[in-house]
Amino acid sequence: MKKLLEKTHEAWLATLMTAFMAKNAKSKQTLFEFSDIMFRHFTWIEHDLIVRGMDYDYDRDHIPIKVERLKTMTDNLLSRISDLELLTIECEDENLRHRIESDLSYISKVIASIPDESVEAFDMNRKYGDVELSREATDALTLFLFEESYKEYELIMIYNYLKAHSDDEFINRIFQIMVDESFFHLRSFCQMMSDMGILGVPRVIHRSLYSVEDMESFLRDGIEEETAAKEQCRELSDAVAADSEELASFFDFINYQESYHIDLMKEALEYYTSSKSDK
Repeated sequence: MKKLLEKTHEAWLATLMTAFMAKNAKSKQTLFEFSDIMFRHFTWIEHDLIVRGMDYDYDRDHIPIKVERLKTMTDNLLSRISDLELLTIECEDENLRHRIESDLSYISKVIASIPDESVEAFDMNRKYGDVELSREATDALTLFLFEESYKEYELIMIYNYLKAHSDDEFINRIFQIMVDESFFHLRSFCQMMSDMGILGVPRVIHRSLYSVEDMESFLRDGIEEETAAKEQCRELSDAVAADSEELASFFDFINYQESYHIDLMKEALEYYTSSKSDK
C-alpha cells in the first residue's frame, strides 16, 4: 500500500503538470479533472494506511516533465497508470480497489485519445501574455512564482496530512479550506509559470514539515509565514503595477486571500489553546 500511495502521488502530480502544459482547452480541463480524481485516490489510500496502522510518508521520486510534445507526457501518464493498475493488488479494501481500478481504466482510455500538440511550457520566454514587464518586474515575478508554487504544494501536503490524522470536525473544516485554497493558488501560479515557459515540479517536502508535533507552534509560525506572503504579494503588485493593471489586481486579490488564511489559523490557534486550558 505504501508503494501504491507513492506512485499515486507521482501520477497525480504528473497529470497536474501535463494539464498546465496543454493549450487545447478540452485537453486541459480533462487533465485537471483526472488529476483531481488521482488526488482523491491518494487521500483514500492514505486513510486506508492509517486505519491499518501502517506508517507512511510523502516521499516520491523525481518527476521529469520537460518535453517538447504533449504526447510524450500523455504516454508517460499511461505508463504510470499501467503501473498503478498492477499495484492495486496491494489494496485489501475490495470496494476501494474496485473504485480505483475502474477510474484508472476509464482515465487511461481518455488520456490515450488526447490530441498531441507542441509544448511551450519550458521555452524560458518569461513573458506573460501581451504584458510588457520591466526586467526587474519580470525577475520579481519569476522568483515569486517559483517560491510560491513550492509553498502552496507544501501547504497542500501539510494540511492534508494533518486532516488525515485528525477526527476533530472543527479543526478539519479549517484544514480543508486551507487545502482547497492552496490548490487554487498552486494552479494559478503554475499556469502562469507554464505561460511564461518556466514550469517546474515542486520539490519533495521533508517529513518534519507535515508530521507536526507541536500544533500551536506550527500555527504561530504559519501566521508569520502568511503575513510575510501578504507582504510579498503587496511588493509584487507594486512592482508590476506600472506595467500591468491586470497582474497588480491579481496579486492584490491573492493578498486579500492570505488575510483570510491568517484569520483561519488564528481561529485554529485559539481553538487549540482554549482546548488545552480546559483540560
